[in-house]
Amino acid sequence: MVGGLKPGDPQLIGRYRLVGRLGGGGMGRVFLGLSAGGRPVAVKVIRAELAADLEFRVRFAREVAAARRVSGLFTALVVDADVDGPVPWLATAYVAGPSLSEAVTGNGPMPARPALALAAGLAEGLSAIHAAGVVHCDLKPSNVLLSPDGPRVIDFGISRAVEAASVTGAGLVVGSPGFMSPEQAMGEDVGPPSDIFSLGAVLTFAATGGGPFGRGSSPELAYRLVYGLPDLGQLPAGLRPLVERCLAKDPGQRPTADEVLAAANAASRWAARPRTHPLRGWRRGPRPHRRQRPRRPHPWSAVRVQSPLGPPRPGRDRGRPSSPWWSPSRRRAPAARRPRPRLRPRHRPPPRPGPPLRPRRPLRPRRRARHHLRRRHRG
Repeated sequence: MVGGLKPGDPQLIGRYRLVGRLGGGGMGRVFLGLSAGGRPVAVKVIRAELAADLEFRVRFAREVAAARRVSGLFTALVVDADVDGPVPWLATAYVAGPSLSEAVTGNGPMPARPALALAAGLAEGLSAIHAAGVVHCDLKPSNVLLSPDGPRVIDFGISRAVEAASVTGAGLVVGSPGFMSPEQAMGEDVGPPSDIFSLGAVLTFAATGGGPFGRGSSPELAYRLVYGLPDLGQLPAGLRPLVERCLAKDPGQRPTADEVLAAANAASRWAARPRTHPLRGWRRGPRPHRRQRPRRPHPWSAVRVQSPLGPPRPGRDRGRPSSPWWSPSRRRAPAARRPRPRLRPRHRPPPRPGPPLRPRRPLRPRRRARHHLRRRHRG
C-alpha cells in the first residue's frame, strides 16, 4: 500500500523522483519513485547509522553486485544502486501486488493448492538466488510479494550485510524473530539451508495464519527456534510433510530448493487428480434416499402466467386452477420441496376374536350297516 511522503522525507534520490512511501524496516525506508521516463521503481534508502559503518558499505556493495546477477523472473530485479554516496540506496523494479502478510491478514489463510503453488514459486526464486551465490537470510511474509504472474522475493542478499554489521554494532537484530533459522538465532554461519528453514516458516504462516513457533518476545521465539518443536497441527495434509522437512533442526537434513520445487509440484499434481472414479480399494458409501437426491428444477418453475380472471382467492382456489390458465408459480419447484420423511411399514392389528366354536357332534353309525345287522339277527 502506497502512502504519502512525510515531513523530512527526501524528494529526490539519484535520478528518481520520490512520490510515495511503501514501508520501512531495520535497514531503512522504502519509497516509490519514478524514473525520467515515468517507470515506477522501489527505492530503498539505508539508515544513517549503517551508512557510517565502512565495513557495512563494503559488504553492501558486494551483495548488490551479486544481487544483480539474480534472474528477475521470481525476484525484484535490481535496477540501480549507489553504495559510495553519503546515503547508500538501492533501486529495484516495482512489483504491483500486496505482500503475503497483507494478503493473509485481509483474506485469511490459503487453501492447500494455492499454498503449494506458493511453495513452488518461492522455491524456484530461492534456487535462482542460491545459484548466484547469495543467501537471503531474511525471508519472511512481508518480503514476499504476490504479483499477478506469481510470487516475488524482495530484499534478497542485502541482509547478509546487516548480519556482518551486527557483529561490530550493538542493538542490531539479525533476521526476523519467528522466521529465522536456529543457526541464525545462535549467531552461527548461515547458508542456503537457512533460507529453506525460513521457507517452511513462511509456508506455515500462509496456510495457517500464524508462525510455526507461535507469538512472543524475541528471546522466547529464539528459544523455541533452537529447542522447541513447531506446531504443525493446522497444516493441510498435502503440505505438512514438505514443511516438516524444511523445519528440521539439522541443516543437513533439510532439502535443497530444487528438491522443494519437485516435492511441491508432485503434491500439487496429487491434490489436483480427478476424483470422478473411485480409487482402488475405496468403498463407496450408501446412496442417499430417492427423495433426498437433488432434483433438477422444472423448466417452467420460474415462469409466471397471469390468469385473466385475476389472482387466485386465498383459501378457496388453493390446489385447483381458478381458470383455464395454469399458473406454474403456484406450484413449488421440485428442487424446493422438502424431502418427505420415510414412512414406517403399516402395522396391522391382530384379528379380533370371534364367538366361541360349538363342539362338533359325534358321527352316527351308518344306517346301512345297522340294517344289515338287523337282517342277520332276524334270520
